[in-house]
Amino acid sequence: MGQQETVATSLADTVREGIGAALAEVDADLARRYPGDPGTRQPVHTVYVPGDVFAAGTLRSWGDQALAALDEHAPDADALAAVLGIPAELAADVHDRVRAKLTREPVEDLRIDFEDGYGPRPDAEEDEAAARAAALVAAAYRDGTAAPYMGIRMKCMEAAVRDRGIRTLDIFLTGLMEAGGLPDGLVLTLPKVTYAEQVTAMVRLLEAFEKARGLESGRIGFEIQIETTQSILGADGRATVARMIEAAEGRATSLHYGTFDYSASCGVSAAHQSLDHPVADHAKAVMQVAAAGTGVRLSDGSTNVLPVGPTAQVHDAWRLHHGLVRRSLARAYYQGWDMHPAHLPTRYAAVYAFYREGLEQAAARLAAYVAKAGGDVMDEPATAKALSGYLLRGLDCGAVDLSEVVRLTGLTRADLDGLAGRA
Repeated sequence: MGQQETVATSLADTVREGIGAALAEVDADLARRYPGDPGTRQPVHTVYVPGDVFAAGTLRSWGDQALAALDEHAPDADALAAVLGIPAELAADVHDRVRAKLTREPVEDLRIDFEDGYGPRPDAEEDEAAARAAALVAAAYRDGTAAPYMGIRMKCMEAAVRDRGIRTLDIFLTGLMEAGGLPDGLVLTLPKVTYAEQVTAMVRLLEAFEKARGLESGRIGFEIQIETTQSILGADGRATVARMIEAAEGRATSLHYGTFDYSASCGVSAAHQSLDHPVADHAKAVMQVAAAGTGVRLSDGSTNVLPVGPTAQVHDAWRLHHGLVRRSLARAYYQGWDMHPAHLPTRYAAVYAFYREGLEQAAARLAAYVAKAGGDVMDEPATAKALSGYLLRGLDCGAVDLSEVVRLTGLTRADLDGLAGRA
């Protein structure tokens, strides 16, 4: 067909224009509600430390304790592989990377806890602890010892503790401002949300702080902790997670599943409260669908079985933790909680093995997709997005190196960002 020739059509331009006009509001709503990946690094875990325990050396102490546990209970690659079932061909690399991580950056996300891990205290005591936390966080960011993400978990918006939670948050944020400003890695956690109106209240609170301190509107985001049955299913029988994300008005950064509070609210006995219980899977499936495409990320919960005591007992706890982390990763929960320094070796071992064992296959599929080379799997744009996201998460946490990815795919970091839909 020559350049001057045209194909025959039957519809007038006004039909197309009318449909466009009719769907303009839908287009705008889709763009607002589902902006896609925020384009930032997601930590592989969150470590919670009570407000009165957190100190300047907490992060390094966790790393040192984790290394000591590794040296005592799995001193070499073969020992770690035997305990956790890591494939022999990955064992040395995973072990080396875990040790390096624990030395370089043992904690990716730290939450100073003023809720369940801290409990009720005299007001003067909590005031002092909140101010101290702000000073320590500010100092850590100044001297380069901070985790990539740090912040506090305040008390919830329920009437009994609401005022105390608001005051603690005010003291903490004010302390950061007085010390030089809010760090880029600041993360706040709102626990025990039951109604979307509590999320709206948090938004109004942060708006008021931003206005009082001359900050850009929307500067402060927060996480929503899913710990109650009402946060999954409301009294009217409707799912509520999506309503909470909407109520956050773009400030929600992630949803965190609270293993033990949620399990207890469902009547699960203590012996069976776990990340892999059916009630947990149901809640997290609802969270996952509600958050998809919104840019709000997901975090699984934790295990309360601590790797302490004799080596056999530590190994049992490690196998449990490692298995739960692997299970979460396979279900697209790329973050979770760690409650003890000795959880860090198995957190990173599970994460690193997950990304390293799939590296070559993911890279080959992505390279074939970009080159339109075909192969034994016919991948679509959505799969290419998932493949590039997988490689990017591996890069962010240190499981794989950029040089490896470039060699295997021929793609740069910017190429991967583009395929993954990251800004």
